[in-house]
Amino acid sequence: MGREREAPKQQQTAAYTVEQLVAFNRYNPDILPDLENYVNDQVSSQTYSLDANLCLLRLYQFEPEKMSSQIVARILVKALMAMPAPDFSLCLFLIPERVQMEEQFKTLIVLSHYLETGRFRQFWDEAAKSRHIVEAVPGFEQAIQSYAIHVLSLTYQKVPRTVLAEAINIEGLSLDKFLEHQVANSGWVIEKSQGRGQLIIIPRNEFNDPALKKNAADSVPLEHITRIFPILS
Repeated sequence: MGREREAPKQQQTAAYTVEQLVAFNRYNPDILPDLENYVNDQVSSQTYSLDANLCLLRLYQFEPEKMSSQIVARILVKALMAMPAPDFSLCLFLIPERVQMEEQFKTLIVLSHYLETGRFRQFWDEAAKSRHIVEAVPGFEQAIQSYAIHVLSLTYQKVPRTVLAEAINIEGLSLDKFLEHQVANSGWVIEKSQGRGQLIIIPRNEFNDPALKKNAADSVPLEHITRIFPILS
């Protein structure tokens, strides 16, 4: 009992104490303010803790009158930024359906669907209409761009410049600078194709090149499976 009282006092200065709260005191509603503050800390410091956020969503289930829509929205935005991990679905599972029907959460669910299905143009169009939601979390655009590149790298060895531009929502000189960075740091190669504009050659991997495909390539990563178990506890 004594330890449970001491930990929240130290939480303001040491992030690891939040993990202690989640590990040893996860069903105590008194830690709600600490976990809410930690969500805001994750936003400002561009860090992320799925376990702490899931713990907070569980506590909201027991204390629905204390639920903060702003905090829940930030948790879901951070979960989107973690794709291709299944964090968004894990978080959504703990949010009551009546809450999901609020406009901002309906928008985030639509955005998640577009990302899961690789419909990046629709995603960026919808995100532009909801800047007040997504821009409240620094690093959102960059995280989604990284996810889009991940998806393209699973499918293409050579990506038309126009397809890349649409997927990451960058054009013109900004895209030129982005490509220069990728060429210098990620092994990309730019190939000029007659009459079809630039083609971007992405390094080969086991997904875009059958010759490199491993026998276990279709298996689900263990880390993704283990994230499901806390939900069931």
